Amino acid sequence: MCAGRCPTGHDILSGMFSLFRRKGRTKQLDLDSIQAVFFDLDGTLVDVDMHRFVPSYLLRLTEQMGDQVDPARATRALHRAVAAMFANADADKTLECILLEVLQSELSMSPGAYAASLERFCRKDLESLRPLVSGHPLAPRLVEASLERGWQVVLATNPIFPRAVIDARIAWGALDGGAFHHVTAYETAHFCKPNPGFFEELLARLQIPAAACLMIGNDTLHDLAACQVGMQTGLLTPWRIHRPDAHFTADWQGSHEELLAMIAANGCMTRQRAGCPD
Repeated sequence: MCAGRCPTGHDILSGMFSLFRRKGRTKQLDLDSIQAVFFDLDGTLVDVDMHRFVPSYLLRLTEQMGDQVDPARATRALHRAVAAMFANADADKTLECILLEVLQSELSMSPGAYAASLERFCRKDLESLRPLVSGHPLAPRLVEASLERGWQVVLATNPIFPRAVIDARIAWGALDGGAFHHVTAYETAHFCKPNPGFFEELLARLQIPAAACLMIGNDTLHDLAACQVGMQTGLLTPWRIHRPDAHFTADWQGSHEELLAMIAANGCMTRQRAGCPD
């Protein structure tokens, strides 16, 4: 299970998505044309070391599955389930369905039994992971400045976690979950980054053309892959994940401070053009 700064699963992904790679063009961001911005979460709006978070998450979740299956077997099955989620190309199956199919096949665990285990984990153990996540002081302002420009704001994290675990990381990062027009999670998503289908699904949901959307993230493969569908891309460098097999070029890259200055610079002009009061 990998997001944020951790390249866990790199070996699987490097072969799995070779068809999705093409070299992007370097150009300046055209913010005047933007209608929606997609923000990655881990390593972008919050700082989380997935080398620590994922093992802790799996340890505590599989302990709650212990009345059904050996936790060590459950951990191996969950790793295989995540690989299957990354590989999914079936638009008729949510990533949650993929996960449940693997658990049924490998552990004979029913969806109801897994749901009960997950509920116990969220109620008893999820809060214990809070110390592993911290926010960036400018992250809330980045979201606010985007909204002030009249943009729709999407939290476009890789949807390998349930919504409850994503909402927890949002809250731990001092972000307002209600500010996002949509949050990706395995219950509703059908594809993972860097699959172009991940971005296409969000574009279809928003009914906004790709050229009017900006993807901001820290991963040179997962996030910059948005260029494949025609989106502009920005790479936040403080917690950057550089994947040697990534061949995309960000349209812009820099710090949170630089990104905020760029987004906020013409916010008033944008509101005035839209007929908003001073």
